[in-house]
Amino acid sequence: MVLFLINLLVILLGLFLIGLVLIQRGKGGGLAGAFGGVGGSSPFGSKAGDAFTRITIYVAAFWILLIMVQVRKMNSTQAEAGADMPGVSSTTGG
Repeated sequence: MVLFLINLLVILLGLFLIGLVLIQRGKGGGLAGAFGGVGGSSPFGSKAGDAFTRITIYVAAFWILLIMVQVRKMNSTQAEAGADMPGVSSTTGG
Protein backbone atom coordinates (compact mmCIF):
# COMPACT_ATOMS: atom_id res chain seq x y z
CA MET A 1 0.00 0.00 0.00
CA VAL A 2 2.83 2.40 0.85
CA LEU A 3 4.59 1.60 -2.41
CA PHE A 4 1.39 2.35 -4.35
CA LEU A 5 1.10 5.77 -2.70
CA ILE A 6 4.76 6.54 -3.43
CA ASN A 7 4.27 5.54 -7.09
CA LEU A 8 1.18 7.74 -7.35
CA LEU A 9 2.98 10.69 -5.76
CA VAL A 10 5.96 10.27 -8.11
CA ILE A 11 3.68 10.30 -11.15
CA LEU A 12 1.69 13.34 -9.97
CA LEU A 13 4.84 15.27 -9.06
CA GLY A 14 6.36 14.37 -12.42
CA LEU A 15 3.34 15.76 -14.27
CA PHE A 16 3.40 18.88 -12.10
CA LEU A 17 7.10 19.31 -12.83
CA ILE A 18 6.48 19.02 -16.58
CA GLY A 19 3.84 21.74 -16.30
CA LEU A 20 6.18 23.98 -14.31
CA VAL A 21 8.91 23.66 -16.90
CA LEU A 22 6.54 24.39 -19.77
CA ILE A 23 5.11 27.59 -18.25
CA GLN A 24 8.50 29.10 -17.45
CA ARG A 25 9.72 32.11 -19.34
CA GLY A 26 11.89 31.13 -22.28
CA LYS A 27 15.49 32.32 -22.21
CA GLY A 28 16.04 31.99 -25.95
CA GLY A 29 12.76 31.21 -27.64
CA GLY A 30 12.54 27.58 -26.58
CA LEU A 31 9.23 25.76 -26.89
CA ALA A 32 7.19 28.96 -27.07
CA GLY A 33 9.16 30.12 -30.13
CA ALA A 34 8.75 26.75 -31.82
CA PHE A 35 4.96 27.14 -31.84
CA GLY A 36 4.96 30.75 -32.98
CA GLY A 37 4.67 32.34 -29.55
CA VAL A 38 6.72 35.19 -28.18
CA GLY A 39 9.72 33.61 -26.46
CA GLY A 40 10.63 36.37 -24.03
CA SER A 41 7.27 37.15 -22.49
CA SER A 42 5.74 35.54 -19.44
CA PRO A 43 1.98 35.36 -18.87
CA PHE A 44 2.51 35.82 -15.11
CA GLY A 45 4.68 38.97 -15.10
CA SER A 46 8.39 39.67 -15.15
CA LYS A 47 9.18 38.46 -11.60
CA ALA A 48 7.30 35.20 -12.11
CA GLY A 49 10.29 33.63 -13.88
CA ASP A 50 12.40 33.77 -10.74
CA ALA A 51 9.60 32.32 -8.58
CA PHE A 52 8.90 29.53 -11.06
CA THR A 53 12.60 28.71 -11.23
CA ARG A 54 12.85 28.37 -7.44
CA ILE A 55 9.66 26.33 -7.22
CA THR A 56 10.90 24.06 -10.04
CA ILE A 57 14.19 23.45 -8.24
CA TYR A 58 12.45 22.56 -4.97
CA VAL A 59 9.89 20.29 -6.65
CA ALA A 60 12.61 18.56 -8.69
CA ALA A 61 14.74 18.00 -5.56
CA PHE A 62 11.75 16.53 -3.71
CA TRP A 63 10.90 14.37 -6.75
CA ILE A 64 14.46 12.97 -6.86
CA LEU A 65 14.36 12.28 -3.11
CA LEU A 66 11.03 10.50 -3.54
CA ILE A 67 12.50 8.37 -6.35
CA MET A 68 15.35 7.35 -4.02
CA VAL A 69 12.85 6.35 -1.32
CA GLN A 70 10.86 4.41 -3.92
CA VAL A 71 13.90 2.46 -5.12
CA ARG A 72 14.95 1.65 -1.56
CA LYS A 73 11.42 0.50 -0.69
CA MET A 74 11.21 -1.68 -3.80
CA ASN A 75 14.59 -3.28 -3.05
CA SER A 76 13.56 -4.11 0.51
CA THR A 77 10.24 -5.53 -0.73
CA GLN A 78 12.01 -7.75 -3.27
CA ALA A 79 14.51 -8.94 -0.66
CA GLU A 80 11.67 -9.94 1.67
CA ALA A 81 9.91 -11.77 -1.16
CA GLY A 82 13.10 -13.63 -2.06
CA ALA A 83 13.54 -14.81 1.53
CA ASP A 84 10.20 -16.62 1.37
CA MET A 85 11.10 -18.62 -1.73
CA PRO A 86 11.95 -22.26 -1.00
CA GLY A 87 15.24 -23.54 -2.33
CA VAL A 88 16.80 -20.08 -2.61
CA SER A 89 19.79 -19.53 -0.42
CA SER A 90 20.38 -16.06 0.99
CA THR A 91 24.14 -16.64 1.27
CA THR A 92 26.46 -16.82 -1.69
CA GLY A 93 29.03 -19.51 -1.99
CA GLY A 94 32.42 -18.12 -2.64
